[in-house]
Amino acid sequence: MGLTIAFIIIAIYSTALILIFFYSLAQLNLLINYLGNKKQNEEAPKFNLLDPKEIPLVTIQLPIYNEEYVMERLLDNISKIEYPKSKLEIQVLDDSTDDTVIDTAKRIQELKNAGLDIHHIRRENRQGFKAGALKEGLEVAKGEFIAIFDADFLPESDWLKKTVPYFKDEEIGVVQTRWGHINRDYSTLTKIQAFALDAHFTLEQVGRNSKGHFINFNGTAGIWRKECILDAGNWEGDTLTEDLDLSYRAQLKNWKFKYLEDVETPAELPVVISAARSQQFRWNKGGAENFRKTVWSVITAKNIPFKTKFHGVIHLLNSSMFLCMFIVAIFSIPMLYIKNSYGHLAWVFDVNRFFIISTIILFICYWFTFKSIQGSSFDKFVDYIKLFFTFFSVALGFSLHNTVAVLEGHLGKRSEFVRTPKFNINNLTDSWKGNKYLTKKLSPNMILEFGLMVYFLFGMYSAVPLNDFGLFPFHLMLFLGFSFVFFKSLTSKA
Repeated sequence: MGLTIAFIIIAIYSTALILIFFYSLAQLNLLINYLGNKKQNEEAPKFNLLDPKEIPLVTIQLPIYNEEYVMERLLDNISKIEYPKSKLEIQVLDDSTDDTVIDTAKRIQELKNAGLDIHHIRRENRQGFKAGALKEGLEVAKGEFIAIFDADFLPESDWLKKTVPYFKDEEIGVVQTRWGHINRDYSTLTKIQAFALDAHFTLEQVGRNSKGHFINFNGTAGIWRKECILDAGNWEGDTLTEDLDLSYRAQLKNWKFKYLEDVETPAELPVVISAARSQQFRWNKGGAENFRKTVWSVITAKNIPFKTKFHGVIHLLNSSMFLCMFIVAIFSIPMLYIKNSYGHLAWVFDVNRFFIISTIILFICYWFTFKSIQGSSFDKFVDYIKLFFTFFSVALGFSLHNTVAVLEGHLGKRSEFVRTPKFNINNLTDSWKGNKYLTKKLSPNMILEFGLMVYFLFGMYSAVPLNDFGLFPFHLMLFLGFSFVFFKSLTSKA
């Protein structure tokens, strides 16, 4: 390997590591904000829902697409929402193309006969996908406030009573609640998804919101002021994460968001890795698309402070951390050989300390979010250690898949909104076998993921003849992560 190529590899590897380090520092700052917020006792003006004059009209929107397995559960749950019927409208925004349309229409008619103001809204095409459906529903929505729930969400009956009162503050445009997980313990896959989402909904959402930094509406389990949606330019379907897009446009126009960590909205996690893949791809590509679309508006905004801009840029770059991780992973093996071929460059490898420090910071941050939900006993801490390294390994295993998503987003390559299939899985005895919405195709990425599994096995082997085991744990996690993703992807086709 030539010295010039070695320097190029070192430069790219080091840049990626430093970007990961800055991301971890931002997470540490959010942790400090999160812990500080626990000591605050904020009293804000609230609607008195016991006073009929203060009860606002609310529209609940349910955007759905081919939801055979959860449609009945969704409608039954929403019908139990406790709110004056004269002040509540429900829109079922049904873009389905299968036989569920008939059963949905029948159940909606039953609920209408029972006294609910519920409407079955169908479109001639899926233009704009979810964003298009929400926008079309908004045109005829009666409500001053618009609550949105995806098909796999099961809000508690008093959900509106816990969220609507905050809108008495006329500056608040959105109230977002924390996601819960009805099937958290179903499998290793659901455990690590819950682990990652819990970190977002505690550390990140509270850490940003407590200091007035930008947060995002999470696409569901939240409620918008209709005026805020319209003032921010309405829903747009030019990114795969229309929720993040509208959130930033609204906050750039000085609308405030309120995040309620204590209000949990249960939902179902994907139990099959192909479903998790489609969700991860949409979220990560959408994040990169929104960086491309919005970052300059954030940087040049004159109405927000520097620290809010910094956290906004890091927030929009969140998904791009997978690209950085993938670069570090791929170049870590050439770096191992460079280190043993060019002794005079040994000092360069001090940059690896950035990765070690970043990992320690993330370990600490995620522990505080884990214990806030799961508890802090010694047994829980042992569980946390196992779960953290399992999560880290599988996240590395997803890095190729998510890197493709991020690159497509940054390069402006358009793609369809691919829904995440739902399963109605609530406990260990339920099965996903036979779900008709599962993709039967093998992802082209799987061949590359198998190759990367072998590549990092070679990385572990390389430590022996080179007598350099510094990167062995990292290569082991990469090997296990890509093995998990590859073999789970194979079995999900069964």
